[in-house]
Amino acid sequence: MKTGAERWCGYAGRVLRVDLDTGRSTIEPLDREAARRYLGGRGLNMRVLYDEVPPEVEPLSPENRLMFATGPLVGTAVSGASRVNVSARSPLTGILGDSNAGGFFGPELKYAGFDQVIIRGRASDLTYLLITEEGACLRPAGHLRGLDVWQTQQAIRAELGDEGVQVGVAGPAAENGVLFAGVFFNLARPAARTGMGAVMAAKGLKAVAVRGRGAVRVADRAAFDAAVAEADAAIFAHPEYEPRKRLGTTRLVRALHGLGCLASFHFRTGRFPGVDRVSGEHLAATYRLKGKACFGCNIPCSRFFRVDSGPFAGLASEGPEFEGLAGFSSRVGNDDLALALRAIDMCNRYGMDVISTSEVISFLMELAEAGIVGPGEADGLDLRWGNGRTILALIEKICRREGIGEVLAGGVRRAAQLIGRGSERYAMHIKGMEVFQADPRGIKGYALGLAVASRGGDHLRSEPWFELTGNREEALRRFGVAEAAERLAAAGKGVLVKHYEERCALADCLEVCKNTLVNMEILPYDQAARLLSAATGWEFSEEEVRDACERLVNLERCYNARLGLGRRDDTLPERFTREPLPPDSGPSAGSVVELDRMLDEYYRARGWDESTGLPKKETLSRLGLDRPAP
Repeated sequence: MKTGAERWCGYAGRVLRVDLDTGRSTIEPLDREAARRYLGGRGLNMRVLYDEVPPEVEPLSPENRLMFATGPLVGTAVSGASRVNVSARSPLTGILGDSNAGGFFGPELKYAGFDQVIIRGRASDLTYLLITEEGACLRPAGHLRGLDVWQTQQAIRAELGDEGVQVGVAGPAAENGVLFAGVFFNLARPAARTGMGAVMAAKGLKAVAVRGRGAVRVADRAAFDAAVAEADAAIFAHPEYEPRKRLGTTRLVRALHGLGCLASFHFRTGRFPGVDRVSGEHLAATYRLKGKACFGCNIPCSRFFRVDSGPFAGLASEGPEFEGLAGFSSRVGNDDLALALRAIDMCNRYGMDVISTSEVISFLMELAEAGIVGPGEADGLDLRWGNGRTILALIEKICRREGIGEVLAGGVRRAAQLIGRGSERYAMHIKGMEVFQADPRGIKGYALGLAVASRGGDHLRSEPWFELTGNREEALRRFGVAEAAERLAAAGKGVLVKHYEERCALADCLEVCKNTLVNMEILPYDQAARLLSAATGWEFSEEEVRDACERLVNLERCYNARLGLGRRDDTLPERFTREPLPPDSGPSAGSVVELDRMLDEYYRARGWDESTGLPKKETLSRLGLDRPAP
């Protein structure tokens, strides 16, 4: 590695800046203070977003920054340390945009000697970026125009004569301006949320290809190996290891159905009659070939699958995750598992977020049921629940922005604005981003997390899974409120969400999988501090690591506040706060979200003003954030 990288351990020590206007790139040393205060990954990106993308910079303008960043543990032996954050101002929401993906791209970027890539400008012709240890070069990509994610990766690897090249792709949906298009890695590993693919395509950038030949050095090998062994032992001994290995997140389909909060028929109910035909268990028994893991992970929670019969015979891919599986089954009322797999495969190939895509489709279906939209406004499609032909046709139309697809391609908030006639109340989004596949009325900590998330309607900024345990004694010990362990209770959720927001921040800064670090509670703060110290050679304390995570959450709040957001924007769709789950939702029946009460508690826990939802001056000062005060 060049440019003084030998002085760094854990970190590669270099940042690559690319100016698409001029075609030039420069290599800068990683800012040590930024690395120390924000750890890496998401933290590094958010610091640049705040500093270099002021409110007047529009999301699809050349001045928006598109960033890729990894963390100090990526490319090492730490299980699950394989991820990358892709960030920019979001064209879907207009606010902070950020997404995270696993696979193999993150480690390859580290092996090429870079912690972060920052891209500005707009290429005059379609291009792709090739990154190696020597730096970067822009290569013509006119021949890649219109190719899907799979075709693009194959073409670039063939052109470079290297199957080891890792490629992040903006698919045809991004080229066509779909605002929830993502950046896709390893065919089916997407940084899908907030429209980062649309930003990439608006810059005239079809792909980012990376090839590294270097390695990641650690400062204290013995201490590092001991910390890794401790974490590995905790993973293998964890009671969730085997079910996660076998089913991954797909097990949530049946689990949430049992709780009565599986998003079904566009959140009309919390249970889906066809659940046994589309569950993760049925997928494993019917189509699963073998498990699949990200780089260096001990838990192969994904899978290869193949459909051998029926109209989709020959369909084979990796995945799916819970969000795609539930999105194209229960959410749209479809009980044909093979059809759901085909819909997910189409989204992956076209480069579209499965959550946003399944939302706009189920939204349209409910509007048809309510008599707001008729077949004549939807290209003659039959919009009854579960119509497979319609589901696949709408995915095509959205990708191409044809007919009704033009209305849906901007996301559900824009679609509701275009359709009007009271359709806004049916649009399941928060701050412009579509809500995931679990009904917040049955998991109220998640409801609060969705409302306050810096990306908009986002469950991955907090993941307060502890509320599903029912362990009141442990909740009282850890969070000071026994009800924090009860999913239908409102009390204690402010403290709970604060805790898990910071755990998710830690995962995204270290670029370690949330399945282990958050949901399985692997790497508590003291252990994370020891691991960071051994990797980097810097002495991290538990308190310093905690502060870095809290600092990041506050910085993101300041960024959105600068765009005019505050408490009034920390809200949920009216259905979740005013309409109880129906009687057929089993143990969640009758539940609604008491949001205002939870918000007050959350703001108090955060040290934010309860009336505005903005960080107090003393909170920012304590975290060393006086400069970015809103």
